[in-house]
Amino acid sequence: MTVASIPAANVDLVPLRRAIISVSDKAGLLDLGKALAARGVQILSTGGSAKTLADAGIPVTEVGDHTGFPEMMDGRVKTLHPKIHGGILARRDLPTHTGAMEQHDIPGIDLVVVNLYPFEATVRKGADFATCIENIDIGGPSLIRGAAKNHDFVAVVTDPSDYAELLAQLEANDGQTTLAFRRQLAAKAYARTGAYDMAIAAWFGGQLGEDYPRRITFSGDLRQTLRYGENPHQTAAFYTTGEDRPGIATATQLQGKELSYNNLNDTDAAFELVAEFDRPAIAIIKHANPCGVAEGETLLEAYGRALACDPVSAFGGIIACNRTLDAATAEEIAKLFAEVVIAPDADEGARKVLSSKKNLRVLLTGRLPDPAAPGLFVKSVAGGYLVQTRDNGRASLDGLKVVTKRAPTEAELADLLFAFRVAKHVKSNAIVYAKAGATVGIGAGQMSRVDSSRIAAWKSADVAKAAGQAEAGTRGSVVASDAFFPFADGLIAAAEAGVTAVIQPGGSVRDAEVIAAADERGLAMVFTGMRHFRH
Repeated sequence: MTVASIPAANVDLVPLRRAIISVSDKAGLLDLGKALAARGVQILSTGGSAKTLADAGIPVTEVGDHTGFPEMMDGRVKTLHPKIHGGILARRDLPTHTGAMEQHDIPGIDLVVVNLYPFEATVRKGADFATCIENIDIGGPSLIRGAAKNHDFVAVVTDPSDYAELLAQLEANDGQTTLAFRRQLAAKAYARTGAYDMAIAAWFGGQLGEDYPRRITFSGDLRQTLRYGENPHQTAAFYTTGEDRPGIATATQLQGKELSYNNLNDTDAAFELVAEFDRPAIAIIKHANPCGVAEGETLLEAYGRALACDPVSAFGGIIACNRTLDAATAEEIAKLFAEVVIAPDADEGARKVLSSKKNLRVLLTGRLPDPAAPGLFVKSVAGGYLVQTRDNGRASLDGLKVVTKRAPTEAELADLLFAFRVAKHVKSNAIVYAKAGATVGIGAGQMSRVDSSRIAAWKSADVAKAAGQAEAGTRGSVVASDAFFPFADGLIAAAEAGVTAVIQPGGSVRDAEVIAAADERGLAMVFTGMRHFRH
C-alpha cells in the first residue's frame, strides 16, 4: 500500500490527556515527565520509571493503583491488564468500544512511552542464559504493538530521541498530536519490536546450536541516508546492526565530507584487510581491491612500501592503518589524493597534518577487528539471501604442506603467509606477488587465473619502469593464489615473472602437473588446504 492509498482516519488531532510511561532507558525521562505534567497530562507508570518521576516531584500514578491489581511475579505481570490494554486499544469512534470503556471504567490512554528491557545489551555483555531470559520484555512489546495498531488515536514513543519532537507537536497543536506524526511513530514502533524479536530468535537459535534456523530475519538501525548508491541513479542508505566489531559502523569521523556508498564499502574492505597483520601495516584499497599492502618496522615504512606497489591506482584510494597514525606517516599520506584514512587512532600531530586536507575523511575506530572472530555474511539475490559465516580462516605455518622437491626458505615462508593473507581480501581469481613483507603485484577479479598472474606481473613491470628500476618487483618474489591452479599455465606465468616460491590451496585434479611444472623451474611450493574465494 502506498502512502497515498492509506485510508484516512476519522480524526487528525487527538488531545493528550493520559500517558503510560515504562522505560528501561531513562535518558530524557525527567524532562519529558515535567513537560507532560505541566500540560495537565495524567501519567501512569511502573517500577523504576514511577520512582524516578516521583522522586523528582512529578505527579505519577502507579499502574497497580490504576488497575486495582498489584504488580506480581517479580515484575513479570504489571501492565498486562484490561484497564491498560483496553485504554490503549479502544477506538474512540466506535460506540461499542466507548461503551465498553464506560461499562468497565476504562479510561483512555493517549500516549504510550516504552523502551524495552535491554536484551541486546545483556547478550553483548555475555550474560548467562537465565539472565538473558529475564531480560526478554513481554509487557513492553504488548503495549507498543497495541498502541501502534491503534495509532489513529494513540501515540507511541519507543526512542528517547523522539521526545523532543513529541513535545514540539504538543506545543504546535495545543496539546494534541497529528495523525501523520502518530503514523510515523507507529512505523518506528513496529520496526523496533520486530528487531527485538529478531534478536531474541537469533540468540535462542545460537543457544540451541542452530546455525541456520528455519526462519531468519535481519534488522538494522538507519545511520544515514546516502546521496546515492554505487551509481548516481541508485538510492542507498547505511544501516548498523549493533555488532560490536570495530570498523566503519563504530568509527568516529574526525573530518571530511560525508561518506558515500562506495567509500563505506571500500573502507570496510581496507580495515578488515589491514587487521590481518601483527606488525605495523598499511593497506591501500581501490574499488574494494588492494593496490598495495605492506608491513614495516613503522607505519611510515609500511606506507612507503605499500604505495610503491601501484602508485597510479592508489590515487583516490582508501588508506587503512593497523596502528595509531603518527605525524610522519600522515605527512606522507597528505601528499597523495586519498578519499578516506581509517585507523584505530591518530596522535595530535597526525590530526593536525590531516586537518589541512578538508575533504579527506578521517575515521578512528579505537581498536582493530579480530580476523578470527566468527560472524555472518549476508548477500541478497533475486528472491532471497545467501548467508554464510565470515571468512575467518587463516593459514598457519604448521598447516602448510610442502609438495615440491625444494622446501621454501624461512624468508620465503614468511612472505608466502603474508601474500596468502592479502589474497584472502582480493577479488577472485586472485594472484598476489610479495617480497619482504610487501605486495609487488596484484591481479584481481579475472575470469582466468592465468590472466590474473599475467596482469599482476605486467603492472609490476610498468611500476618498475616508471620508477627507473632495472627489473620488476616480481623478480625474486613469492606468489599466492586464492584457489588452486586448474592448469600449470598460471604457475608458469608467475615463474616467468621471477617468483621463487608458491602458496596455493591445492586440490586440483591436475595438482601433479602443476607440481611438476614447479619442480622443473626450481620453485618451492606449499599447499594450504584452504581456499579464499571472494566474490
